[in-house]
Amino acid sequence: MILIPLGLPGLWVMLIGLIGYGALTDFRTVGIGTMAIALALCFVGEIVESWVGFKYARKYGGSRRAGWGAVIGGLVGAFAGIPIPVIGSIIGSFLGSFAGAAVFEFTKSPATAAGAGWGALVGRVIATALKTALGFVIALLGLIAVLR
Repeated sequence: MILIPLGLPGLWVMLIGLIGYGALTDFRTVGIGTMAIALALCFVGEIVESWVGFKYARKYGGSRRAGWGAVIGGLVGAFAGIPIPVIGSIIGSFLGSFAGAAVFEFTKSPATAAGAGWGALVGRVIATALKTALGFVIALLGLIAVLR
């Protein structure tokens, strides 16, 4: 769960853990249905993350380029981070989304670039919240499977 806001593949790590637990118990507790649902939720999380960033960058006046800038900037910002333990990557990804969309959109006008950057930032925050919610659903699925 901690990896998700950091921009790392937290949903996929949860899925691997669920599959690993299933393998250790000869798949008596974690069935194919549970793993299929968790896999689908992982894909939904990735699609939502990309789609929401693009949607909000465009909603605030940006083009498709601004959407790509938001995605690239968010990834670079998450990996570069800022020197604050734990939350530095989160802040870096938010600032990177803003900067990436603004830089990719700057050829139109500074006002359009600022709007696209703001939209990318809002989209990144919403996407992170949605992916975290999906992580809670996957964790709940795993907990139910384990307690059965």
